Amino acid sequence: MATSTTQALPWTPPNKQDVEALPVGRWWDAVRAAPTVGERALKTLGDENGAVIQDKNGPLYWLVAVGSATSWHLRQVRVLAELADESTYLGVPPVSWTSGLRTHWRVPLSADHYLTDAGRLWGALAEADRAEYGRMPVGRQLCYRCKLPTDEPIPVDVEDSRSAVGTVTYACPPHAPLYSKRRPRSLSAAAAEHEGRAR
Repeated sequence: MATSTTQALPWTPPNKQDVEALPVGRWWDAVRAAPTVGERALKTLGDENGAVIQDKNGPLYWLVAVGSATSWHLRQVRVLAELADESTYLGVPPVSWTSGLRTHWRVPLSADHYLTDAGRLWGALAEADRAEYGRMPVGRQLCYRCKLPTDEPIPVDVEDSRSAVGTVTYACPPHAPLYSKRRPRSLSAAAAEHEGRAR
């Protein structure tokens, strides 16, 4: 749930002219989601979204309480937090940048929309992950393109006569955009398709 207060925000972006790289782990951590997953989660959360930054390239970033989003394993989702041996930064636009093709506040920063509840955000992102990519397979999978194992297998459609019927082909996140996305099918849809072929 978005943190709502009647007092002034504990933090606002210091730069009023351009995007500024600010350290995560100081005022907030950030959760990054690829556009396909992020858009679904944004819609699911609705008014429970805290402030959300949309990068000019499409990814969405939710601000969450420091240390509240750890050990997340979702496809196309990254948690940006302070690390012991290196600094991590997030490009933060001025508060007034709320639209356009540049990096901007997709959900504007305000007293009603500051930090997003990490538990609810995880639930929305997990639901979006399942809706976009289907169930997560057990274990690591090989990327069809680079032939390397990936912890974030994304189902894709490929034209390959060697593939067995009913097998799922996966790609790693960098290579998945090279293929059309394989839509998860329900059992009823698969049965209907099978019956159609039998005629």
